[in-house]
Amino acid sequence: MQMKEVYIIAAVRTPMGSFGGVLKSISATQLGAKAIKAAIDKAGIKGEQVQDVLMGSVLQANLGQAPARQAAKFAGLPDHVNCTTINKVCASGMKA
Repeated sequence: MQMKEVYIIAAVRTPMGSFGGVLKSISATQLGAKAIKAAIDKAGIKGEQVQDVLMGSVLQANLGQAPARQAAKFAGLPDHVNCTTINKVCASGMKA
């Protein structure tokens, strides 16, 4: 089997907030979409060039199914992009 070269070309994170704070009007998946768009802009690529999205989610309750997929869709990425949600209460963003 031939190995593929893998590149991480950009990584961003969302701001840290508090429960009921200034970010309360933005859903986690919409906030994730903003981070995805920022990573794409930072990398200087087109959304069609993205192959995988890894997104951390500390509290997945009430977000619906597949938060990483939702965020990718909100960010305008094509349906063929692989999306994985890292669901860990501690440091999920760092794991992603």
